[in-house]
Parts: sequence; C-alpha cells; structure tokens
Amino acid sequence: MIKVLIADDEPLITAGIRTVLESAGDIEVVAVARDGREAVEVARRRHVDVALLDISMPVLDGLAAAAELAGPRVVILTAFGDEENVRRAVRQGVSGFVVKTCAPEELIRAVRAAHAGQAYLSPVVARQVLDMAGAGDGRGPGDDRRGPDASRLLAALTAREADVLAMVAEGLSNAEAGRRLHMTEATVKTYMSRVLAKLGCANRVQAALLLRDAASRH
Repeated sequence: MIKVLIADDEPLITAGIRTVLESAGDIEVVAVARDGREAVEVARRRHVDVALLDISMPVLDGLAAAAELAGPRVVILTAFGDEENVRRAVRQGVSGFVVKTCAPEELIRAVRAAHAGQAYLSPVVARQVLDMAGAGDGRGPGDDRRGPDASRLLAALTAREADVLAMVAEGLSNAEAGRRLHMTEATVKTYMSRVLAKLGCANRVQAALLLRDAASRH
C-alpha cells in the first residue's frame, strides 16, 4: 500500500481527495493536516510515502513544507492561474504537481508516479508554465535553456532517448512507457537517467518542460 499524507486547509477538499485516493485500492491515506507546519510534524511521527500538499496553506505553505520533508515524495496541489507558486514548484523540483480540478484518475496517477520515484506533470500545469515562458518575463523555469539552446540540447539525444522523453512528457510511468516502446521498466529508467544528464535537468518534470518549451517554439 502507498501511504499518503494529505495537507489542505479546506476540510471538504481533503475529504474528496481522500475518497478518490482510497478508491484506487493500492493507496491508503494515513494522515491529514490543515497546514504545512502540521504536515511536517505528522510526517516526522508517521511513515509516509507520498505527501500531497496544497500549495497555498496557512502557517507554512506547501512548498515551504516540502523543503522540510526529508522522507516522503511530494506532489503539489495548485489552482490554475497561480503562476508565481508554479514557478517556485518547478525551481524546487517537486515530484509532481496537479491542479485541484483534475480528474480523479490523474490524481491517482500522480501519487503512483511519485511513489515509484517518477515525476508527474499535469498537462494543465504544463501548458500554464509554457504560457509563462512564452511571455518572456525572464522568470520562467529553465530560462538559461530556452529557445535555440533547448533545441540544441534535445538534438544531442539519441532517437531512443528522445522516445523515452516523449513518453515521460505525456505523464506515463516507466512501466507504461516500457510497454509503449517495447522495453523493460529498468531499461526505461536507464535511458531516462541519460536524458537527465544530457539535458542538465534535476528531474523529469524539468525535462518534460524543456521538451514542451522547445516544441512550442516550432
């Protein structure tokens, strides 16, 4: 079972998320918290695999709490249009982030991906980040690798590495990508490690954004 902590200051939202996650069968919500500070304290007392944190909470927000969580993988919940916090999330390199209005299946997929050591980027958030990058405000993620530089880095990938990155950018897990590409899950992991090294990205979310950014400029 994947043991999850939910942190959100709205009880109705928390209850809904709990119902969705526990319907999956392989996910157990072991604790809830009303703010980031409480989330950090709870995670220190209990074993938690994945912490699902609202990005905007009192006392300590989701990203500040994520910085203090040493054990759990972190998935951030955000509202569409919260540009500044999305920037912070990308820079900090959380395991994934989804919007609160996402489909139940997407939320479950994000938690499973985080537990497997993978990153999940909600397509809605991806589009939002690309819109910010396209605005040219100079504060978007990967500013030093945008435009021609992004294309140059991606051109250094082998065909197979590019295939794997494309699957990850769709939000697929290693196992799902392996089935699509007729590879073992271990082989996908190996290819993805090479991709991250070549692109100079800290995690899969950043690599996926780099790919989407380059594609949006063609």
